[in-house]
Amino acid sequence: MKILEYIGLDTRRHQAQYRRVIDAIGRDDFRQAEVKKLANVTHGTFYRAKLDHANRLLFTLVRHGEAVYALMLEVIEQHAYDKSRFLRGAAVDESKLPVIEAAEAAKTAGAVRYIHPERREIHLLDKVISFDDAQEAVYRLKPPLIVVGSAGSGKTALTLEKLKHLEGEVLYVTHSAYLAQSARELYYGHGFEREGQEATFFSYREFLESLRVPKGREATWRDFAGWFGRMRQQFKGIEAHQAFEEIRGVVTAEAGGVLGRDVYRELGVRQSIFPAEARDRLYDLFEKYRDWLTEGGLYDLNLVSHAWSEHARPRFDFVVVDEVQDFTNAQLSLVLKTLKKPGHFLLCGDSNQIVHPNFFSWSRVKALFWRDPSLAERQELQVLRANFRNSRETTQVANALLKVKHRRFGSIDRESNFLVDAVAGETGAVTVVEDKNALKKDLDQKTRGSTRFAVLVLRDEDKAEARRFFQTPLLFSIHEAKGLEYENIVLYRFVSDHRAEFAEIAEGVSP
Repeated sequence: MKILEYIGLDTRRHQAQYRRVIDAIGRDDFRQAEVKKLANVTHGTFYRAKLDHANRLLFTLVRHGEAVYALMLEVIEQHAYDKSRFLRGAAVDESKLPVIEAAEAAKTAGAVRYIHPERREIHLLDKVISFDDAQEAVYRLKPPLIVVGSAGSGKTALTLEKLKHLEGEVLYVTHSAYLAQSARELYYGHGFEREGQEATFFSYREFLESLRVPKGREATWRDFAGWFGRMRQQFKGIEAHQAFEEIRGVVTAEAGGVLGRDVYRELGVRQSIFPAEARDRLYDLFEKYRDWLTEGGLYDLNLVSHAWSEHARPRFDFVVVDEVQDFTNAQLSLVLKTLKKPGHFLLCGDSNQIVHPNFFSWSRVKALFWRDPSLAERQELQVLRANFRNSRETTQVANALLKVKHRRFGSIDRESNFLVDAVAGETGAVTVVEDKNALKKDLDQKTRGSTRFAVLVLRDEDKAEARRFFQTPLLFSIHEAKGLEYENIVLYRFVSDHRAEFAEIAEGVSP
């Protein structure tokens, strides 16, 4: 079998013994390496090899395709299994450990989706991670860095691994509270600790609260929709979702402050959802929106971001902003004001995953940091094209949809104009099912009790209809889907419930 090494493995005090043992394991000679299987460990399958009288080598086995690999994890000195980062305090009695042969152990090797054909270094979060060449290059680059990649490209894993090498106070921030919590759990998995580092994982709202706690609570789409329903007669012809996104993504979104009426009126066609003749009425609505927030004890994240600028002080030695496409420039600017040294940041995201229209573009992000337009243009973005998560069929459909998007609307900027390469070996399947009650009932029976299936609808208000047919608690709108990962997804009536929008998008697009 082939040998892999965890990036944190330290064999400096046992180099000769280590070389002897891994040579034997590489020959499948577990007897020579005195390999035994650990008992009483429930969170994985681990083996130990004997380095010498007092010290042991902990490893596990993984499989990629037909090849089996021995992944060396840790040197356990003086039989101190209780101090192992990987065994979680499991009690180990060496006298009761069974001897095992390589062929028998190989049968239980866990499958992994990718192993680099040449490099043996392995990273560990919730799974075994082997970087491809593009990821490895980013891993070794110095900040500032902007990393672009699709869902499943390993962006988050890569940024967390880079964080592990930094000293001082470091911040990971993203809009999704779920993603922030998940990143924290991944980061500290396997007992990871870095001396001299204090890592903080925040959702953006938690970040704001760390500067100063806003009064009231954040205004949500549901709050806005209820209020707008009472204003509808005054603002006929203005659609609620579009108004909400325009206020959040345009009027209040710039780093320099809220747009004045005259500036907003003069925006270009590609800078606003609304045509020029409708903008005065939208701005009237915005002014009423601000009054409503005050009266209702609510706050808007962008407006608070502007107000909290005076409270931002240099605190962090390094900042990671994940899913940066969800941030407005006002929010991003506030985060970066807390850096001790400008440029000590890593931004990662994908402009093809925008679920809140905010006219995001990588060129606008770069312009925040490099005021000289020619200098900003030369700043290279690191693009991760490989997808390690999705099946080939799913990736093929996603690429086809990106082609439709680019054909119909053009790409946001050149860094967004790339397709994805599927690395996973699974073929997968994308199936269109007739919208008949009998078929939905059958699908519900197969999915309601499974944690491997989730149902996705386009908007929050579509959930009520979906609940009539699907009993699973795993029901999400696209605004909630960030960071979630399920083996199977049911997309419920994305087109059927929004035929007018679909027809407008598809108009003039041919295969």
